[in-house]
Amino acid sequence: MAALFATRLRRLRLNAGLTQTQLGRRAHTHPTRINQLERTTGAKPTLELTRVLDEAVGGDELLIELWPHVYRETFPDWAQAFIERSERAVTIRQFMAAVVPGLLQTEDYARDLLRLDRSLESTEQLEERVAARLGRQARLERPDGPELWAVLDEAVLARPLSEPAVMRAQFARLLAASADPRITLQVLPFRSGRHDTMGGSLTVLTMPDGSEAAYTEGADYGQLIEDPREVSSYSVAYDRLRALALPPNMSQDMIRSAMEDTHDERVPSRPERRRLAQVQLQQSGGWRLRPGRRRLPRPRPRP
Repeated sequence: MAALFATRLRRLRLNAGLTQTQLGRRAHTHPTRINQLERTTGAKPTLELTRVLDEAVGGDELLIELWPHVYRETFPDWAQAFIERSERAVTIRQFMAAVVPGLLQTEDYARDLLRLDRSLESTEQLEERVAARLGRQARLERPDGPELWAVLDEAVLARPLSEPAVMRAQFARLLAASADPRITLQVLPFRSGRHDTMGGSLTVLTMPDGSEAAYTEGADYGQLIEDPREVSSYSVAYDRLRALALPPNMSQDMIRSAMEDTHDERVPSRPERRRLAQVQLQQSGGWRLRPGRRRLPRPRPRP
């Protein structure tokens, strides 16, 4: 697919009567980068660069349509079939046991998460995977984008995957996404107890023709299920999860609370600062300060 992208780019560039240097100027990049793309010798193009190139050569979004297929090659084989189907799905229902759904991840959160993948071979591959993940999010913004229903286990909010600033930005992204009428977010609280999909994440995809597929995933594996009977059982399991989860408005409150409680360790929260101040006052001089009362001196020992 990378070779096909390179061939199409070169043909479009020549049809537009542009040299690599001229295209580089139009795309605000170095001509060497254009040469690398046409020879498939450098890093894969980002979605932003692809859009600029497509416009510069008059590609009528041909390069943009090829771009996801180029990046699909950067993921393990067991994830590629799922990615292909999710790009065509009209409804995506997800339960995430430990992390934020990829379609709603911020760039920093995605990078910190993908960095944990044991199949990662280089920094360049990491950046390719981050770009691919962010590129797939563009579907949500299109008029014909899918409907997304995501149920997050409370562990997603409780376990800090990244630094506090990254987690706050990620929670803010979730709250902003929940304002989209096509996106529904629910939180499954710990108190809900056990459920049918413990131990992994679950996605149910509805395709344009009405057919469905299910996808289960763990840390190092994934399985796409297409048998109608099995998919039906996973669909029922997902409906049970939605019934156990908090309503969307209460889920938003829980996400907002998690965001407000995420602090840098070096900056105590306001309640913590009050508590520390009170402890320090109690320890200083060995007495307590009480509202409305004068401070009494310590009794001196008798001679």
